[in-house]
Amino acid sequence: MSYNPTFPTTRLRRTFVMTPIIRGWFFMSGILYLVSTPIGNLEDITMRALGILRQVDLIACEDTRHTRKLLSHYQISKPLTALHEHNERARAAGLADKLEAGIDIALVCDAGTPTVSDPGYRLVREAVQRGIRVVSIPGPSALITALAASGLPTDQFTFAGFLPARRGARRARLAELATSRATLIFYEAPHRITQTITDALEVLGNRQCVIARELTKFHEEFLRGSLAEIEEAMKDAQVKGEIVLLIGPPLDDNLTRPVTASLLNEVEALMLEQGIDRKSALKRVARSRGITKSEAYRLMLAEQAKSDRE
Repeated sequence: MSYNPTFPTTRLRRTFVMTPIIRGWFFMSGILYLVSTPIGNLEDITMRALGILRQVDLIACEDTRHTRKLLSHYQISKPLTALHEHNERARAAGLADKLEAGIDIALVCDAGTPTVSDPGYRLVREAVQRGIRVVSIPGPSALITALAASGLPTDQFTFAGFLPARRGARRARLAELATSRATLIFYEAPHRITQTITDALEVLGNRQCVIARELTKFHEEFLRGSLAEIEEAMKDAQVKGEIVLLIGPPLDDNLTRPVTASLLNEVEALMLEQGIDRKSALKRVARSRGITKSEAYRLMLAEQAKSDRE
């Protein structure tokens, strides 16, 4: 059978790999499918994804109980194996062995696209290193769903995953992203979202912001406004559900405070222009940004460390 790039993926279509033991002998390896699943509404799954889930020999999933509900909804019965952040390092090689033995495996996460802020990277890397074919089945993604409806610029965006839980590290990460002209996208936990908004306002300035909550679910909500407006609106709010936080690029009209290239650059510019020492310059920058001097010092150290790595 000649190769046809439009031929549908079936068991007859395999990736061939050469074993290092018997040169010249070829064996059929399985295929690793990365299958996107609904982020809320169970109807948000493609026909292709359902076909793959029915076809494969094994499904590797983040939570077997969660995935079993989805499969049950579509009357699919397949063996499941857990692959999550706590066991992926240990299980990746074993699953790759199964793929080399000719077993087709679908990788799914609890919601959205596998490996995007979810487990699966190590398994994909192992498969790629062994020459095993990896096929991505596109579908739901919370960050794209939120971005499309946000009203913020979509021509450039940076997805930064989850911000650090500790305040100092979180502000340092925001400072690293301060010079970006792209829309910034984060996942955030509901119990940290209020503090994250405050940190973003103090580090980035009063940019446009969108909080997308419970996407595709019954209580889906978009909260839009400036960071200052959203900070005020969320005072004393009991936030629940899964959240995507989007922050727009710096405002050209600088309605609030100017967005400098970096805290470190601002400190050095003050030292040069006004002939003051670093301690005094850092104190002024901290005051202008509405943060403590110790916080400004930590942000400056983070920028210096990043510059040294580059």
